[in-house]
Amino acid sequence: MEMNTCTILLNSKRSSDPKKVSITESIQGANNAVKWVDSCEACLEDGKKPCNKCINEENEVKFEVKNEINDGDTHASDANSSFLQSVVNMIGMLIGLGQLSTSYALENGGWISSFLLVALGIACAYTSHLLGKCLENNKKARNYTDIGHHAFGSRGRAIAATFIYLEIFMALVSYTISLHDNLKMVFFGTNVQFSWVHHLSTSQVLTVFAVLVALPSLWLRDLASISFLSTSGIIMSLMIFVTVACTAVFGGVTANHTIPALRLRNIPHISGLYVFSYGGHIVFPDIHRAMKDPSKFTKVSIVSFTFVTSLYASLAFMGAKLFGPEVNPQITLSMPRGLVFTKIALWATVLTPMTKYALEFAPIAIELEHRFLYSMKSRTKTIIRGTIGSILLLLILVLALSVPYFQYVLGLTGSLVSVAIVLIFPSVFYIKIFWNQISKPILALNVFLIAIGCLLAISGTISSMKLLVENFVRLH
Repeated sequence: MEMNTCTILLNSKRSSDPKKVSITESIQGANNAVKWVDSCEACLEDGKKPCNKCINEENEVKFEVKNEINDGDTHASDANSSFLQSVVNMIGMLIGLGQLSTSYALENGGWISSFLLVALGIACAYTSHLLGKCLENNKKARNYTDIGHHAFGSRGRAIAATFIYLEIFMALVSYTISLHDNLKMVFFGTNVQFSWVHHLSTSQVLTVFAVLVALPSLWLRDLASISFLSTSGIIMSLMIFVTVACTAVFGGVTANHTIPALRLRNIPHISGLYVFSYGGHIVFPDIHRAMKDPSKFTKVSIVSFTFVTSLYASLAFMGAKLFGPEVNPQITLSMPRGLVFTKIALWATVLTPMTKYALEFAPIAIELEHRFLYSMKSRTKTIIRGTIGSILLLLILVLALSVPYFQYVLGLTGSLVSVAIVLIFPSVFYIKIFWNQISKPILALNVFLIAIGCLLAISGTISSMKLLVENFVRLH
């Protein structure tokens, strides 16, 4: 029996199961209704024109279908990242400053602390999976703060947003400090002075120029478009790993240092460094949303964290064996001067932060656009978004040049902020959202992660803050 246009539209509206009537049928019915408005069964029986009730219901359904079509188009335009692009974006988000400090952390924490590094990698991969589950539970959730809102309402959104913006700010400060420290080594002995900035050192002037060069990347919006930055960051990180290995083989540095078994008093501080190494969860919802097939998000997480954890652990042992107690918080600064491998590593470390600015700023840009700029034209959005990002980065530059304590700022960021975002919040959100469905073993696992996260956060924050204050007082 044929189904007329009015019946299709009414069924698409009234059906309790959306799978029973496809979007294609609704679209086709809506298009046909523009040309000719059919009547409901009562109208057809009486041979009358369509009644007002029938027309009103039809117009309402046409409006709903139009909104559904628009939502689908929006998702289709955003969901353009393949599995490989998603892996590249996630690895590119994770890998970076963490690999520079793992050797320092292992040397100061002892080789037993490597189990903590691996355990945190596994735990963070699991919490990444939890974020994906929360996103699948609420299709309207677009980012990390939306998950917080879904779990705890406006308070959850506010708390999540506060921690996210704080982590982005502190992470970018750490990246810029690293940029400055390595530029100082790259151009060691070079003197660059300008009369209008005579109070700045050569390395500070060069850092200013480097940040200005990186500013245009903040004007990019689409994650697929900036995947080349992730690829560049991965290449730079691999170059650092390879150059450190080549230093051991060809650089005349003997890997004969003994790594201590355990330095328990340093664990709170170095745990912050380890946690920061896995701090990419704020961008994971955006990566999930940008995927053509979001069902593969868990596989993306497993592949990405396996690669990154293996790289971190290998580099940690390599650097600790090569340089021992003299290892620098940034391993590139421990490499012998004059070696071509050292120069390559230093340049790779300089370029890495410049590839990170756009990815780190992406959550702020997307939230800004979604909340405040949604009604503006595309060009206006780009201008406002880029301007705000540029101003923020310049403020970060000023602070980074004033606080040159890389390892302590990095450790404080990991303990104070990152541990909440990568361990505590995902578990809390998951428990709240899936409370009626979660099994006792999974509940126990998530409660355990929350407890461990709180312990690392409290002890690591106190330790890193104490070390930061002591070194600041000693310097001044």
